[in-house]
Amino acid sequence: ITGEFLAKKGYKVYGLSRSAGTSTLINFLPCDVTDLTQVEKSFASIKEDIDAVINNAGIGISGAIEYTDNKDIEKIINVNIIGVVNVCKVACQYLRKTKGKIINIGSVAGELTIPFQVFYSMSKVSIQVFSEGLAMEVKPFGIKVTTVLPGDTKTSFTQNRKKTEIKDTIYKDRVEKSVQRMERDEQNGRDPISVSKVIYKVLKKKNPPIKITVGIEYKILVFLKRILPTRFVNNILYQMYAKGK
Repeated sequence: ITGEFLAKKGYKVYGLSRSAGTSTLINFLPCDVTDLTQVEKSFASIKEDIDAVINNAGIGISGAIEYTDNKDIEKIINVNIIGVVNVCKVACQYLRKTKGKIINIGSVAGELTIPFQVFYSMSKVSIQVFSEGLAMEVKPFGIKVTTVLPGDTKTSFTQNRKKTEIKDTIYKDRVEKSVQRMERDEQNGRDPISVSKVIYKVLKKKNPPIKITVGIEYKILVFLKRILPTRFVNNILYQMYAKGK
C-alpha cells in the first residue's frame, strides 16, 4: 500500500521481497532481506540514485514465551531485525551520495510490551535502538534515520501471524483471549494509508524526527508510558492482554 501511495506521488519505487507482488506501480526485485548477499545484488541492480529506503518487512508470532519454538524466535529476529540491519548496511553507501533518508517501521508494541506477543515487541524495540544509534553514526554524511511507530493497523499482518501451538492448559485460555483481543484491535484499527501518509511526510521533511508515532491516540499512549510508573502501565496491559477470561 505504501509503495503504491508513494508511486502515485511521483516516486519510482522498488520493492525487495521474496515473492513478486502484483502491483504495476512497483518494480519488484526478488530478494530475501535476511541474506546480505541478496540485498547487495538487489541494490546494485538499481541504476538510479537512491533517495530513501523504507524497511517495512515484518512478521509476528504469538503465544507463551515458555512454549515458543526457538526456530520461530530465530525467524522473527532474522526478518524483523537482521533484515533491517542488512538493508541499512547496504543502503548507507548509496545514501551518502544523495544525503538520503532511512525509514524503519517499528511499532507502538515496541513501546508498550504486549504479553503473549513478547518476541514481536522485543524485535520492534530493537529497531528503535538500532535506528537511534544508526542516526548518530551517519549524521555527518547527511543521512537521516527515522523510526515510524504504527499502532493497530488493518493489514494482512493479522492473518499471517504465527501462533505457537498451545501444548497444555496452563496458558491456553489466557493466550486465546489475548490473541482474540489483538486480532480484533488490529482489524478494527487504523487504515494502513494513515501510515503511508506519515511516511510521505517524513520523506518530505528536511529534518525529520528520530521517531514518530502514527495516530493521536497512540501518541497519547506512548506519552503516558513515559510519565506513568511502569508497574501501573504493565498492570493495565496485563488486564487487557494477559489476565484471562
